[in-house]
Amino acid sequence: GCYCSASQGAANTREHQRHGEMISKKLLGSIKAGNAKKFYKSAAWGHKRKQVLKRDNWECQKCKDKGGYSRATTVHHIKHLTDRPDLALTDSNLVSLCSACHNEEHPEKLLKYIAGEQKEYITEERW
Repeated sequence: GCYCSASQGAANTREHQRHGEMISKKLLGSIKAGNAKKFYKSAAWGHKRKQVLKRDNWECQKCKDKGGYSRATTVHHIKHLTDRPDLALTDSNLVSLCSACHNEEHPEKLLKYIAGEQKEYITEERW
């Protein structure tokens, strides 16, 4: 559980979201309904994304693990957003990756892109 000041008395959802422990019921409902775009456009995700990139020093963690360096441009959900929407804003489920490594994590999106099913973006995150 959270032991931050927000858990004392009336819970402050913004404080909890900063720690990544809560996602609004509205956003959770959107993800469960298949509308991940609404989540990726939310202020909560924008804030969390910046936090994670800063935490990881804007370095791709997968490249770093291999002894290399690439600038991270994407924050990846380790347990996929659609499978575990409850972990959407949880720090331990988020990792900074470069575009190439993120595409390796999502070969299904790359295949759709190659097949012409997606015209603009390989990933839904468009930051």
